[in-house]
Amino acid sequence: MSALDLTPQLITAGVIAAQLRVPLHCVLRVLATRDHIRPSARAGIVRLYDRNAVAMVRHELNAIDARRCRRKVQEDSAPN
Repeated sequence: MSALDLTPQLITAGVIAAQLRVPLHCVLRVLATRDHIRPSARAGIVRLYDRNAVAMVRHELNAIDARRCRRKVQEDSAPN
């Protein structure tokens, strides 16, 4: 195991958005509104996140999408 393997790999919100293939504003909204997703470090004013944060953002985006789809199905099935 080399020293590079032990170095934590921290990424920005923009990299998270690219990895998840979602718009940056969606990732920024999740990061701003979910208190349990916190940066692992800061480099000046830039917040850096670890792999756990990426997984939590992915989970939150999937939950938002599921609620949106569920709401749409309920609206479509409501009697007019």
